[in-house]
Amino acid sequence: MAKFELKLPKMGESVAEATITSWLKEVGDTIELDEPVVEIATDKVDSEVPSEVEGKLIEVFFDKDSVVQVGDTIAVIETEGEDVKEKEEIEKQNVNSSTVEKSSIEELEDTIETVKETISPISKNSESGKFFSPLVRNIAQKENVSMEELDAIAGSGKEGRVTKNDILAYLENKDKTPVNTPNVKLSEVKPSQPNQTNTAITKATPISVNGEDEIIEMSRMGKLIAKHMVNSIQTSAHVQSFIEIDVTNIVKWREKVKDAYFAREGEKLTFTPILMQAVASTIKKFPMINIAIDGDSIIKKKNINLGMAAALPDGNLIVPVIKNADQLNLVGMTKSINDLANRARNNQLKPDEIQDGTYTVTNVGSFGSVMGTPIINQPQVAILALGAIRKVPAVIETSEGDFIGIRQKMFVSHSYDHRVVNGALGGMFIKTLKETLEAWDVNQDF
Repeated sequence: MAKFELKLPKMGESVAEATITSWLKEVGDTIELDEPVVEIATDKVDSEVPSEVEGKLIEVFFDKDSVVQVGDTIAVIETEGEDVKEKEEIEKQNVNSSTVEKSSIEELEDTIETVKETISPISKNSESGKFFSPLVRNIAQKENVSMEELDAIAGSGKEGRVTKNDILAYLENKDKTPVNTPNVKLSEVKPSQPNQTNTAITKATPISVNGEDEIIEMSRMGKLIAKHMVNSIQTSAHVQSFIEIDVTNIVKWREKVKDAYFAREGEKLTFTPILMQAVASTIKKFPMINIAIDGDSIIKKKNINLGMAAALPDGNLIVPVIKNADQLNLVGMTKSINDLANRARNNQLKPDEIQDGTYTVTNVGSFGSVMGTPIINQPQVAILALGAIRKVPAVIETSEGDFIGIRQKMFVSHSYDHRVVNGALGGMFIKTLKETLEAWDVNQDF
């Protein structure tokens, strides 16, 4: 019988580790080719790891909630046939081991002892019960971060676990942000100097609960979203512009062609691809809205990758990305949006499909909201909220005079980072979007 090592696959360039959320198979179970074996969660997305072979699961190396590095062996599957390669590897290792000289072993032992003396070990769990992954412990040891410091870092992972990004962020701000401020009196706190940030930590007031209150644990994704939103507010200077758009022509056109569109393309035509196509073309006219900030530098993005906020079954949101959206026609945009939305609802998105967005659109109108003030999706500098389409009375100008009529209208809210996007650019962007949508030809084909 042969043995196949199931490894944690690569899930995108920026993903280095994942948390095991659930084993779908138990030791002794038979596994088919491409059958999911384990569910994993990253900082980006949840997914499943399928088996590359047929066989029987004989060993697992990680428990539920364990953090695993990309490339690590997570399980062993027994398959039919002789494991010749494995035997050759073992024999080769044995031969190499027997030829190691005694002096080399002694040098290795001396090196290990030296390392032990210079680096204080970081245990797997702190006294408070916090778990630290091997990657986090290695970084802590390399950067001389003590167990007390590590225990004080607020983790964004599952159950408050410190992730790689958490400890790297701590190291980046270590010199200017104290982890603890014990025994500090108000009289001893000096005012901040110009161009300095007051980093004193304010302890949250405990919330009182009684027997009638229900305590609900935030989900892993909920914690990540909460942290992402707070970081965005603290990073960007949010400003909003609003505009009302008459989409009567678009409503009439869609009603006229949607059945023929479905018959020909096999896709439902909603308003979203029409609006997203208009957004992409508007971004092309205003490339300085398609940027990111890196320190004091502005990165002008070549590709227009539209993020599309989609609701998940648990009420959270995820933002799949339509790559090179400006290069898609209406049919291509419709297929891409429908596919991403369907797979988002079924937790089938790949990590790469929610990365590299350069501008985000959220449809608050799908929940009945007239308008919203969305929070920027970092490191982008702008986000657009589409309000509900409503029938409203409006003044209609004609050559014979003005009169009141019923029109289909919607509000669009544009949030942008005032550090790099001024009011003129933010306002002109949605003004141009309005002109594009209101000029829709009701007689055009699809």
